Amino acid sequence: MSRRNKKKVFTNIEVVDAGAKGKTIAKSPDGAVIFLPNAVPGDVVDIQTFKKRKSYYEGKATVFHKLSDKRTEPVCEHFGVCGGCKWQDMDYKYQLFYKQKEVENNLKRLGHIELPEITPILGSEKQYFYRNKMEFSFSDSRWLTLEEIQSDEELGDKNALGFHIPGMWDKILDVKKCHLQADPSNAIRNEVKRFAIENGLQFFNTRHQTGLLRTLMIRTASTGEIMVLIQFFKDEQAQRELLLNHLAETFPEITALLYVINEKANDTIYDQEIICFKGRDHIFEDMEGLKFKINAKSFYQTNSEQAYELYKITREFAGLTGEELVYDLYTGTGTIAQFVAKKAKKVVGVEAVPDAITAAKANAKANNIDNVDFYVGDMKNVFNKTFIKTHGHPDVIITDPPRDGMHKDVVAMLLNVAPEKIVYVSCNSATQARDLALMDSMYKVTKTQAVDMFPQTHHVENVVLLEKR
Repeated sequence: MSRRNKKKVFTNIEVVDAGAKGKTIAKSPDGAVIFLPNAVPGDVVDIQTFKKRKSYYEGKATVFHKLSDKRTEPVCEHFGVCGGCKWQDMDYKYQLFYKQKEVENNLKRLGHIELPEITPILGSEKQYFYRNKMEFSFSDSRWLTLEEIQSDEELGDKNALGFHIPGMWDKILDVKKCHLQADPSNAIRNEVKRFAIENGLQFFNTRHQTGLLRTLMIRTASTGEIMVLIQFFKDEQAQRELLLNHLAETFPEITALLYVINEKANDTIYDQEIICFKGRDHIFEDMEGLKFKINAKSFYQTNSEQAYELYKITREFAGLTGEELVYDLYTGTGTIAQFVAKKAKKVVGVEAVPDAITAAKANAKANNIDNVDFYVGDMKNVFNKTFIKTHGHPDVIITDPPRDGMHKDVVAMLLNVAPEKIVYVSCNSATQARDLALMDSMYKVTKTQAVDMFPQTHHVENVVLLEKR
């Protein structure tokens, strides 16, 4: 079959569901699934397919005959071009419905898990301006719309400070206003761009590896503190200080004003030296009286208010009385470990990233928590019988692995250790379901609670309590 024949047009098709990775689902007249990036369940559309797989199509809605009653008007002018907030055209109550449905489907269909009565998903009080960290990229050749390309008019400013266009590593959308991070985030970003252009500071060109300004990171904390980090491609002291001094004067509320000089091909900062230009090199996050020191490289849950709700659910599921030895696997900077510590006899945290464990120890000391210990190592290697013998047999294990879930050796060790309770926090219910299936013979799921950390996107967290059968 030629490539041309693989592409089809289907007319008057109803979009019936939302599926994995935020795409919505329609079905062709012969029953084949079609994944769409630009429709809402309830829309009636014409579809142009552009990929044919063995059991499904990928396509795009080209004509909308009827708009769904689940729709709402997107608030952002960049919706549809920017890669974030893909569900912004769906009313929030329906976003929550489809997130909950995905979690339930994954646990039942992938994990074949018998579920207790489902607790309704916990929505986020803030549906916009909820993120505490945003990263923006500079470009001297911004993404142009089709209208701009076809226009005869002079395009004017070609510089951009914004987000990568999905699937295009060198194309940056210039962002006027982002609805994800609270003020003064937009004001800082727009002023950096305005001042840089006015003073002839060159924006980066990824293809040619030229220019001065690479990236801008803004972190805001629930304490009101603000971190700004600018990444420069070259060591141009006069230009660098011109921009940083202007930022310090214009936004005196910035707590930590930092920079990086990164001359390598990619713009990751984890192997780079962070230099403090003004203020201090960190900000503080606060949760239930605990203070967490956040530096430029720290991991911290991106939605501070909802992270607090997630951790409260985790602690409640653990059902601690003050007598338990708790293990916190994939502890990161030890936030969950410290959050549950006052209800436990002792907490042992394990994490693979050395810097995270250094931060966890420092935070615990600053918070005067003396019943936590932190250890660094690859989980599948360090979490073994010797570790248990050394640190004691846990009554409760909390595990919060990355998107890939737990390594099979870690799951095997959990079954070997066989604590009374396991609380499994997951940002990917599909891999969580796979891991739960492996533990199903020994453990019963007695509670499950989805938590929406990222409104306007398809992402969802899920917390499960496992108790011995």
